[in-house]
This record gives sequence, structure tokens and C-alpha cells, in this order.
Amino acid sequence: MKSFSIWPLQTICAVIAGLAFSISGAVAQTYPNKPITMIAGFPPGGSADLLARMVSQKLSVALNQSIVVENRTGAGGTIAAGLVAKANPDGYTLFLGSAATQSIAPAVYKNLSYQSPQAFQPITMVAQIPVALVVNPEVKANTVQELLALAKNQKDPLTFASSGTGAIPHLAGELFQQATGIKLTHIPYKGAPLAMTDLISGRVDMMFDNLPTVLQNIRSGKLRALAIAGTKQTRALPNVPTLAELGIRGAEVTSWFGVLAPNGLPQPITKRLNEEIIKILSTNEVKDQLFEMGAEPFVLPTDEFNKFLDGDIKKWAKLVKDTGIHAE
Repeated sequence: MKSFSIWPLQTICAVIAGLAFSISGAVAQTYPNKPITMIAGFPPGGSADLLARMVSQKLSVALNQSIVVENRTGAGGTIAAGLVAKANPDGYTLFLGSAATQSIAPAVYKNLSYQSPQAFQPITMVAQIPVALVVNPEVKANTVQELLALAKNQKDPLTFASSGTGAIPHLAGELFQQATGIKLTHIPYKGAPLAMTDLISGRVDMMFDNLPTVLQNIRSGKLRALAIAGTKQTRALPNVPTLAELGIRGAEVTSWFGVLAPNGLPQPITKRLNEEIIKILSTNEVKDQLFEMGAEPFVLPTDEFNKFLDGDIKKWAKLVKDTGIHAE
């Protein structure tokens, strides 16, 4: 009679784990063997779109595979994030995520279609984005102090535009009101480009926005920059002070963008993408491009990106609760 040996459960688990690792390693060796899609949650011309296209162009060369940027706009970038969260975690769907989609949206939207950070695999941070306070040149204020005086003496409140309810430009405007005691009227738009059109035409008075979105209009004189909402001045506008330097505390806002994928992405693919993107962002050419567009390089290994996200989600949850902002 033949005897059969029974493997211990630990041995079986080890074999299964080894097979899974071998399979994921084999997948990583052939990755990518078809075009990749990079999804941006905001319209063409905004910070997310500019960064997604810059990273995709360089990453396409590094991977020797085409990368198509898709703009899936709406609901402060959460429509795009929801699509990515449900996508196959095979490395062929990437996401240019942001503070708005990953950290702020969970606190602002009651019926969000995804959970952050659980639904995503962070790959690497890409850039930090200074937020600038800009006004239409017809607004009779050349400094923040003059803007505050104007706002306090106006019969009707000054208006400030945003790219949507709960987006960073909206939160920045709310924090600015809390910190200064002035009253403004919020005018939300479906994306920064639409808001920018009305700001330049004078239909609205002012706006907080990501610097890459407004920088060219500042340089051309179509907009006037009064301050940077972050904690330090920016190389792109060295003569523009920060709100903190002007004595306005509690209104500091900085945005960020990073590359993520659906949760479950094989670790070897995560590692390769992280390494390739960090290489790209470490070149002087890309650093100069980022500085020129008003962004600042900000790379993080995957594990540090995870830790950063946890802290950022808690920070914005408190700010959203304090301001009482919510969106449907």
C-alpha cells in the first residue's frame, strides 16, 4: 500500500507565496507590452494635465511604450479617481492623483465611490505646487493689505473663483477669510480653465490657484499676484511674498501631485515605475521644467508616500471639518 505524505500548512502557504512571487516577477519582466493610460482628473491646461503630460512623455521613453493621457473631469477629480480605483491593477492604468482627490475628497464628499488611501497603490510623489493669490488687474489692490482694506469697505463682497467646491482653491479662499476676518462670495466652476477665463475677463475678482495654472497669465500682465499661500516663497515669483510673511497665519495651503495605481499592483511593477519616475524627476532638465512652470520637485519612495498620505488625509479632514465645507 502506497503511503502519502501530507505537507504542513506552513509549507503549502510558502509554496503558494513563492509561486505568486514568481508569477508577478515574470509579469514585471514583460511589462509593459502594450500602451499605458495615464488618467488626469482635471481639464487640459490645468496643473494636473500639465504634469501628467510631462511625466508621461518622459516615462514613455524610459519604458519604450506609448502612454496616453486621458482627461476624465468632474467632481473635483473624483470621477477620474473612482475609475482608477475600479481598474485592473496590472500597471496599464495610472493616475496623476493630487491632494484634492486623495486627501481632501474623502472629507468633502459624502458619497465618494472609492476609499482613500485603501483603493490605491501609491507609486511616487511628483511635485509640490505653490498656491498663489491672484486678482484681476482692474481690482484696485496691489498688495494683500490693500485687498483687505478694499474687501472691508465694499458694499457687496468681493468674489473669488475656484475650480470646484472642495477643491484646494476653494479651501484656500475659506481659510483666507477665517484668517483675515473678511467676507468673500465663492463662485465655483467646473475646472480651473473656466474659472480662469472669468477671472481674466473681470467677471470675478480674485482666486487662489495652483501656480502652474496662473503663472503665464501673471507674467503677461493678465493677472496680478499678491501673495503665495505656502510657507515659503517660490523661485518662479521671487518678489511675491507669502501670506505668513505678511502676518497672516492659518491660511497656508500647498498642493501636491503624485502617480498612483489601483490597489493590488504587483510589487515589482510598483518598484520599477517608482524607480523610473524618480530618475526622470532627478534630471536637471525636468527640474528646470518644473521650476519654470511654477512647480517644485518632490519625490518620495513608495513607503514614504504612504506615510505622507496618512498624515495629509488627517490634516485636510480637520480643515474641512473646521470650515464646514461639503459637496454632494
